This record gives sequence, structure tokens and C-alpha cells, in this order.
Amino acid sequence: MHMNKQSPLKNYSLSKALRKEKKSNEEFEIMLCNLTLEELIGLKLEVAGRAVKHKLYGLRIYDRIGKICKNGIFKYAISAAQSKKEASMFLGMSMKQLNYYIRREKLFENE
Repeated sequence: MHMNKQSPLKNYSLSKALRKEKKSNEEFEIMLCNLTLEELIGLKLEVAGRAVKHKLYGLRIYDRIGKICKNGIFKYAISAAQSKKEASMFLGMSMKQLNYYIRREKLFENE
């Protein structure tokens, strides 16, 4: 008999995961919605730079921005999709690639 195993994506939410880790809450998310992506990135860098008096040398952020954006889009797709197939179709990648990124990001390890 074939058992219908529910996809771990169906119940995954990045918002819930961040709230569980105390990194987010409803008020923060409402404020976040009022910022553009560019404002959010700029604010994140400004706040991070305060601790080091804005001497953020050696980060090579401009070279890594593509990877940072792809990682954000991947996390959104996993959160929004109802299945791995739906996430892979949204991202335009194979199931093999999707599973690789899920393992690399260590998603669903605690479930």
C-alpha cells in the first residue's frame, strides 16, 4: 500500500520560522511591508555598519548580491509553494536542484 506522505513545504512558513526564533513578530512584519526592497537592503547595511562605525571592509557585498537575492527568492518559493514540484516550477529548476538547495539550507531538519 502506498502511503501519502504530506509535503514538508505545505506547512512551512518563513514568517513562522523567524517568529519562532524571535527574529520577527507581527508588528515588525507590518513595518517591513512599508519598505521597498532597496530600502530594506540599505537599512540592513546601515544598521549593521553602526557597530563598526561603518567600516564594512572586505565583505565584497557587491560581488555577492546575486547569491543573496537568489537565496531570498528561494526562501520565498519554499514558503509560498504547496509542494516541492510547485516550488521547482516557480524557480525554474529541477527537483534534483531543489532538493540540493533544501539540504544546503538545512530546511525541515527540526520537523
